[in-house]
Amino acid sequence: MTGSETSWRGHACAFLATLMWGVMAPLAKDAMTVFSPFMLTAFRMAGGALLFWLVSIAMRKQEHVPAKDLVRLFFAGLFAFVFNQGLFLTGLSMTTPVDAAIVTTMLPIITLIFAAVWLREPLTGLKAAGVFVGFAGALTLVVTSTDSAVGGNYKGDLLCLLAQTSFAVYLTLFKDLSHKYSSITMNKWIFTFSMLCYIPVSGGQFMEFDWSNVGVQDWMEVGYVVLFGSFFAYLLYVASQSYLRPTVVAMYNYLQPITASLLAVAMGMAVFTWHKAIAILLVFAGVYIVTHSKSREEVNKEKRLKNRTENG
Repeated sequence: MTGSETSWRGHACAFLATLMWGVMAPLAKDAMTVFSPFMLTAFRMAGGALLFWLVSIAMRKQEHVPAKDLVRLFFAGLFAFVFNQGLFLTGLSMTTPVDAAIVTTMLPIITLIFAAVWLREPLTGLKAAGVFVGFAGALTLVVTSTDSAVGGNYKGDLLCLLAQTSFAVYLTLFKDLSHKYSSITMNKWIFTFSMLCYIPVSGGQFMEFDWSNVGVQDWMEVGYVVLFGSFFAYLLYVASQSYLRPTVVAMYNYLQPITASLLAVAMGMAVFTWHKAIAILLVFAGVYIVTHSKSREEVNKEKRLKNRTENG
């Protein structure tokens, strides 16, 4: 398989995963009028763990994961899901959705910094320019899509920022695991460990919940969140990590507000404006620029070639 083929597979996986998360946003918001955010997250973790284990059992070849990697997968689950979701939901309850959306767009910037520190990815001007061009597009979309005069809360904003930091840690510190194990194996353990950590926190809410108020539409929304927003989305997202650099994967985070915005337009909840068009162009331009920036391998290859040339 050529480099261009693996690159396109990675982009397709990241794009589809982000698309599913963008569609999930309005559905999850509606579901949270019935279920609490913590209950909905517990559904995601338990449902995702069950589905990944069922698929894993059906696989012909079972991947053995040694104890040391199980420990790392436990911490991957903490950063990717438990800390990320817990901090974000708590922060969202304290601040405005607009502030939370703006803070969410900081993920590629934080990932860019972490990748440079931990993975020694070159912090090139082209890569930094691409990240900030995409950030400008996402910020334009979020800011021009609201007419709310309600201010946010700095504590809530800080918690949302810590949530993005947690996910950036996952993208960079545990990237090597995506090369050792399949997306199925990684996700079944990440979701399982996250479920074991999270359900005790939300167990009381399930015990006290009035299940008679849950309608068919509510269960359909939960079904989408579990099947597409968790199982398929994370299956594709983890797969994209094995093909793309962490900064490139994180750049697709900018597409989530675009997907949610276009869905709102399609549902008649919003209108398509020139602000949205500019924002979309900026985001895709940012992804394109980061994709074409030099990786660590390319920089090292150029250095070796230069050294051979100079040493004649």
